[in-house]
Amino acid sequence: MVTVERADTQDAAELSAVAAVTFPLACPPGSTAEDIAAFVADVLSPESFSRYLTDPTRTVLKAVDGDRIIGYSLLHAAEPADPDVAAAVTVRPVLELSKMYVLPGHHGNGVSAALMAATVEIARGDGVAAVWLGVNQENLRAQRFYGKQGFEVVGVKTFLVGTQLHSDFVMQRDL
Repeated sequence: MVTVERADTQDAAELSAVAAVTFPLACPPGSTAEDIAAFVADVLSPESFSRYLTDPTRTVLKAVDGDRIIGYSLLHAAEPADPDVAAAVTVRPVLELSKMYVLPGHHGNGVSAALMAATVEIARGDGVAAVWLGVNQENLRAQRFYGKQGFEVVGVKTFLVGTQLHSDFVMQRDL
């Protein structure tokens, strides 16, 4: 049985390990192994997760099966820093769903939906008007999932992975 709960600093290394497996799966074709590895080392390292877990503007949720983390989401309660996102997301206050990944072998089992439900619950509890996210324009599977969860494309932005600039859709779900 999968449960979703807030992660804590003791989870940083395991969250990083899950991120290292799952992030490459969401990268578009043509992404180099070197660029993906640089992104993982810079943004998804155990030290990075330790910082996220102690940042009062961030919430990390973990999906747990038994004693193993099988997925996570990273939420950021802040104004969009990217001007393209700030222009596309027109309601305030907003919560960014910065990352949401589930280990292979657990896709299609409701884990992502459980993480999303917990995200929406936190957003509503914090009184935000909408949740937004960026998703690679070539990641059709994720786009379908987010669409089923009530998100709509409201704009575009770029996303840097290593040295490669990728194109993302900005999606928003009003609450």
